[in-house]
Amino acid sequence: MNIATPGAPVVSVPAATARPLVIGLDLSLTCTGVAGEGWADYIRPKTLRGHPRLNLIVDEVTSFIKKADLVVIEGPSFGGGVAHRHEDLAGLRVMVRHACWRRGIPYALVPPSCRALYAAGKGSASKGEVRDEVARRYAVELDGVGRYDMADAYALLAMGLHHLGTPLSEVPEKNATGLAGCQWPDMEGLAA
Repeated sequence: MNIATPGAPVVSVPAATARPLVIGLDLSLTCTGVAGEGWADYIRPKTLRGHPRLNLIVDEVTSFIKKADLVVIEGPSFGGGVAHRHEDLAGLRVMVRHACWRRGIPYALVPPSCRALYAAGKGSASKGEVRDEVARRYAVELDGVGRYDMADAYALLAMGLHHLGTPLSEVPEKNATGLAGCQWPDMEGLAA
């Protein structure tokens, strides 16, 4: 199956083969969402700060991605936020990308607005709108503490599979335009 996305190259994966293992990551210092096909989880460092917090998150993320064919990571949001945490969050993103690189795992970077557009049809969709749409489209219930982080991670996973030509479900054409604004790695040979 090959679903074309405007502006984004797509690798065809024959329908007879198994889907690639794609992991979505919504990185956060307080509650990181992680998702794979049919499941979602979160990493919550609770009271840890500084290096111990970063170490815990990277170690936990590494346990989830170790066999992945592609990791899809939400990129930075340049909107609001607490300025004193930007450096640690940027560091976390670099550390996770480096962990992927060290293991030879390709990774994609997805702006938050592209994730929201893909999931809910508009780049400014709220966390609740994304969660509701992910639950409806993919029949996954995401409740509790990490519900929004897991929903974002699930949307990222779905984007990665769609980009690879094996979408989890049909997505409106408008939503699929969110794939074009992402940084996708060269995936030649994945379908081979």
